[in-house]
Amino acid sequence: MKALLPVYCRPLGYFVIALALFIPILLYMTGKMTDANLLFYKECSKLLMMLGALMIIFALTKNESKETELIRNKAVRNAIFLTVLFIFGGMLYRVWKGDIMSVDTSSFLIFLILNVLCLEFGIKKSTVDKLFR
Repeated sequence: MKALLPVYCRPLGYFVIALALFIPILLYMTGKMTDANLLFYKECSKLLMMLGALMIIFALTKNESKETELIRNKAVRNAIFLTVLFIFGGMLYRVWKGDIMSVDTSSFLIFLILNVLCLEFGIKKSTVDKLFR
């Protein structure tokens, strides 16, 4: 998978994720978030986190090479596997508890975050491997 965005989108993606985490807290502290609009702000935060994760995944790295593309592909494969395990574990937990009311609605966000973690781990591992060769 080739990168589609410029290098500066990587730190910008992290900034967007951090913003999505802290804006709801600030809105609650200022009294703007109420029970009536909680769902709206929750979904907006999830969308911002998805946008940030996609920016990180599709941004070029400083020393982009064919190896980075392979790492990006492996990260997607590993993220799919880990997401399926996570969702399956959640399903087993809900069956065990007998909870028929709750449903996991953040599967894509979980996939993207796991993808970013696998990508970052792969890039750092590649960097360390190059140092010790």
